[in-house]
Amino acid sequence: MSKSWFPVIDLKACTSCGACIDFCTHGVYEKTKAPYPVVVEPDTCIDHCHGCGNLCPTGAITYADEDTIWTPLQGKAPQSAGCGCGESRACGSETCDCGGMTDEVSFGCTCCGETTDASVKNIVVDFLYLDLDTCGRCMGADAVLDAATDDLKDILRQLGYTLTVNKVNIQTADMAEQYRFVSSPTIRVNGADICADVTENACQDCGDICGCDTTCRVFTYAGKPYDSPPKAMIMDGIMRAVYASAAVKDQTLYVLPENLKSFFAGALVRNEKS
Repeated sequence: MSKSWFPVIDLKACTSCGACIDFCTHGVYEKTKAPYPVVVEPDTCIDHCHGCGNLCPTGAITYADEDTIWTPLQGKAPQSAGCGCGESRACGSETCDCGGMTDEVSFGCTCCGETTDASVKNIVVDFLYLDLDTCGRCMGADAVLDAATDDLKDILRQLGYTLTVNKVNIQTADMAEQYRFVSSPTIRVNGADICADVTENACQDCGDICGCDTTCRVFTYAGKPYDSPPKAMIMDGIMRAVYASAAVKDQTLYVLPENLKSFFAGALVRNEKS
């Protein structure tokens, strides 16, 4: 923790996307004000952690007592690390223990797993979801993902890999487009969806959130459908990435699904009324 290091928000540049609040688990930001970033506990910020600043799409976050070469990314890859896809590494500090969106420091791209250091091999798991308070299948997928990655960490470490898990709450249509989000929940390993096809059925929980009919993901594994992915499915997806020849890059044209448009519109109306 630091008494002088904390995020400073440029309110003119901030778009209130909420990414910084979702990232930080140390209470630096006021959760009840989300998605508006309000720094309420600066003393709990981790010294020299640039995690929230690296995630800010507009470069609206700088840091008090900044004494490194780090500068706001503003949507650009950092000069010291990253890859051609334009994404940045999870955290700017080698000794960072921020414990936020990633559970281990990765010196590779948080999008595709590529790295500027040939000696470091990265497995990056992205968990994209709509809700972890109400939606049973999102909560179920989250719990299974934790169990699967816990089981594989030691194995991957012995094989010379780092494992990074990014958990991202997709809160708006803009965020959905940024992450090319097609269905909730989604689990990608080094950019590859562990489900080859998108199959959905009615989700009462998410319907209650937005006040409209909503469908969410069904995971098909070994010929059987599951509302939450089996642990073996996640572990299989991770191990396939270990032996893949290259990271998968989705080049298809992204179009926000109508189902998600309705969800975000309904959730916004409900939030404005509450």
